[in-house]
Amino acid sequence: MARPRQGAVMNRPSKFWDKIAVRYSKRPVADEAAYQKKLQVTRDYLRPDMAVMEFGCGTGSTAIAHAPYVKHIHAIDISANMIEIAQSKADAGGVQNVTFEQSDIDEFNAPEETLDVVLGLSILHLVESKEEVISKVHRMLKPGGIFVSSTACIADTMKFFKVIAPIGKFSGLMPLVKVFTAKELEDSLTAAGFHIDYQWQPGKGKAMFIVAKKA
Repeated sequence: MARPRQGAVMNRPSKFWDKIAVRYSKRPVADEAAYQKKLQVTRDYLRPDMAVMEFGCGTGSTAIAHAPYVKHIHAIDISANMIEIAQSKADAGGVQNVTFEQSDIDEFNAPEETLDVVLGLSILHLVESKEEVISKVHRMLKPGGIFVSSTACIADTMKFFKVIAPIGKFSGLMPLVKVFTAKELEDSLTAAGFHIDYQWQPGKGKAMFIVAKKA
């Protein structure tokens, strides 16, 4: 069952994502082959007894796809409309081991070292501080826990986006977008105490897919 947003999260800017939620849910996956490979690589790390959390879950497709392979997934997103669509998908598919909640990673609280896997897909470039988020994920994971991310490292191909991004956000045409390189992302992960176990980029300009293990 989906949970409503509470507390300080109510004041967080989610209008952009609420506005595009329906259109986003109908949009086909840009690279289906790459998406399926990422799903399979992730499943190689999953077990039936695992507790999983996904932040920035969007309309829930990935959480629902992984649900049969784990004990439970707690999936969060800042957009109420995204969560509503995700819950509808789960209900229609009879998926009962995914809890959808309107929240963001800054507000989400889980006891330290209680999660087996955290998923952060297409989201680290959309948070204010990837370093703070990665550190929080590290604290929530059990020793040996897995952090799976897929991230647009825009500075590798479009450094000029650092100028465009603030303008787009100010005008309301874009969400917050952070511009950094794949190397900077890797450094943030290792600095937080992760070991990169798997890394793959489908092609130039494509999102960097990383499976990082907590030491």
